[in-house]
Amino acid sequence: MKKIFIILTLSLFAISYAQKEKELYLFTSFREPATEGLYLAYSEDGYNWKGLEGSFLKPEIGASKIMRDPSITKGVDGTYHMVWTTDWKGGNGFGYASSKDLIHWSEQKYIPVMKNEPEVVNVWAPEIFYDDVKKEYIIIWASTIPFRFEKGVEDEKNNHRMYYVTTKDFKTFSDTKLYYDPGFSVIDCVIVKKGKKDYVLVLKDNTRPMRNIKVAFGKSPLGPFQKSSEPLTEYLSEGPTVVKVGKNWLLYYDNYGSKNYKALSTTDFVHFEDVSSKISLPEGHKHGTITTISADVLKALIDRK
Repeated sequence: MKKIFIILTLSLFAISYAQKEKELYLFTSFREPATEGLYLAYSEDGYNWKGLEGSFLKPEIGASKIMRDPSITKGVDGTYHMVWTTDWKGGNGFGYASSKDLIHWSEQKYIPVMKNEPEVVNVWAPEIFYDDVKKEYIIIWASTIPFRFEKGVEDEKNNHRMYYVTTKDFKTFSDTKLYYDPGFSVIDCVIVKKGKKDYVLVLKDNTRPMRNIKVAFGKSPLGPFQKSSEPLTEYLSEGPTVVKVGKNWLLYYDNYGSKNYKALSTTDFVHFEDVSSKISLPEGHKHGTITTISADVLKALIDRK
């Protein structure tokens, strides 16, 4: 009897511990006109999201003092690193801050990644990816440098290409380099590691006739990437982010032409199922990225004053 009691006690402890350690999903967001800063939503299943009240970090840097497109990733030491767009137009860098609990943040820093490009028009939607092979962070973003590339159907000041830097500590950064030039204006790229030497680049074709989401494939997070796919989404969609839920990948995107949010489900990034009817998001949610948090971190976020 004593043996059974011990087994039951250990089993209950294991279940309790597993529940406590269960990772939940966290979606970063902002609200127009992007002056209030970081908004957060959480989910237990990756489909249904509940908004957390108020702003968690108000922007203090950049000429415009805005925070758009907040991209966040959890480092190997548990620190959350976040970058964001600081200016709709103008500026040569993006914002950066870090936090252990998403409540108390480091001093905000402005990272002037395009300081050597005096004609740069913008620095849009920086996105962080952790390369677990090289043990470094890759930050990609879209910028326009007039007359640098063949403009196609785009105006010279709307002809974006993707650029990147790498860092191990967010204190020193590599030189800025061209990341992705598909031959057309491209923004809002997201790197996904699908497997060993198997990476997906989710991107927005920002040319006037398209303005939709596509994917391209490569063997490294730095590319090169193959020719992009046919459009996955309808006209006037942007801001993709991807999360693994069970065996499937969910690709969320801002379907701004119809003023709603949508999602696709896939196992291979070739075949997609529209699962928009299965998702729910807080009103006013604008695109960010998805990471994971513990139940303890979530409780502190909910209880904060």
